[in-house]
Amino acid sequence: MWDFSFARSMALMGRTAPFVLMRVVVYFAIAALFVAVTGTGAGIGYSVASFGDAEQRATGALWGGGIGLALTAGVIYMLREYLLYMVKAGHIAVMVELLDGRDIPAGQGQIAYARRIVANHFGQSSVLFGLDQLVKGVISVVTGLVEGIVSLIPIPGLNGLAGLLRAYLKIAVGLLDEVILAHNFRHRSDNPWASAQEALVLYGQNAKPMMINASWVALFVYGLSFIVFLLMLAPAAAVVYLIPGAWSAGGFVFALLFAWAVKAALIEPFAIACLLQAFFKVTDGQKPDPAWQHQLDQASGKFRRLGERATTWVGAGFGSRPRGQAAR
Repeated sequence: MWDFSFARSMALMGRTAPFVLMRVVVYFAIAALFVAVTGTGAGIGYSVASFGDAEQRATGALWGGGIGLALTAGVIYMLREYLLYMVKAGHIAVMVELLDGRDIPAGQGQIAYARRIVANHFGQSSVLFGLDQLVKGVISVVTGLVEGIVSLIPIPGLNGLAGLLRAYLKIAVGLLDEVILAHNFRHRSDNPWASAQEALVLYGQNAKPMMINASWVALFVYGLSFIVFLLMLAPAAAVVYLIPGAWSAGGFVFALLFAWAVKAALIEPFAIACLLQAFFKVTDGQKPDPAWQHQLDQASGKFRRLGERATTWVGAGFGSRPRGQAAR
């Protein structure tokens, strides 16, 4: 049914506890920042409209809260490159080490150890972020290239739900970009662009089993996230009660934020641990199929860009970048 073990994924989470704790701190701090700035904005909006009637004060609080929410979202969007480099990639690196039977340090030394691995492979955070964006684009192309997509999930009677299934698969394969990056760590490649190309070809030639695995994992991730969202509604409503103007939509929004924090900090790395096992098992001993290499080369401009970057890569390290690319 699937090619991973939930028990082994739990063991990986336990052995990478320093990263799990760091994720909890980072993502719950982000959620708290959202709540604090949104609440402050609502308070300012309520105060500005204090000369008006109750409806105007409520409108002021709504606008102030919305602006605060948007501003915080913009800041977090700008930090996404940092989060990928400092939090996600390092966690993947130590998971790969453990899956391959290598020892890793405990405690805070584990985080420093992982950062050295990431720096050795990618150099700057901009390299990893640029690679990740190209990989996401190619994964989307692979999903579209696979024929008989409705038959990939062995559930009877899905023919009439083809559109819904395609939408679900897009969500499911969205978890795979970090697994593709893990291929680089596992094979200790000195060229991340070439390694990503190789991993994408392996994914393409194993698309059916990988999509099945990703679909089961996504069902778990979003099912559990929905349960967490329901559990967060009560504390979120309590927070909203303290905001001037009783922002009615706040409870729903804050519950989503808290559920997102739990998903990003705890559920997502567990899902990645499952998919790493599946990818390594499914592709074990395989070589990239030239036919899939050619197909992706023809179908995806982003795949071709990976090849172009691979030919100009000069190695990782501080300040390294593809030849001819100016420093930012």
